[in-house]
Amino acid sequence: MSKHKLHVKKGDTVKVIAGDDKGKTGTVTSVLTEKQKVVIEGLNLVSKHQKPSAKNPNGGIVKQEAPIHASNVMLVEPATNEATRSGKKLNNDGKLQRYSKKTGNLI
Repeated sequence: MSKHKLHVKKGDTVKVIAGDDKGKTGTVTSVLTEKQKVVIEGLNLVSKHQKPSAKNPNGGIVKQEAPIHASNVMLVEPATNEATRSGKKLNNDGKLQRYSKKTGNLI
């Protein structure tokens, strides 16, 4: 599978638009470009069973964030705090920069 660029980057604030956590917002903690998925802080929590180890002698059930497909999240524009589609255009320096398709502001 080839690497694809995604519309979100690590550190972006995103809104979930599909799934159990629909409507919630959070910060992207990691991006898995090969699988086209993102991990969002505090969202899509799953229960993971852990065996006892030296670090965790009792073991137990731990809640941890699971990846969400990138198509199920929408970028939140920092200026207006609204979810928006994003595009790319050249800025004055000739570099590609993301912009909000709703307002036209650079992100």
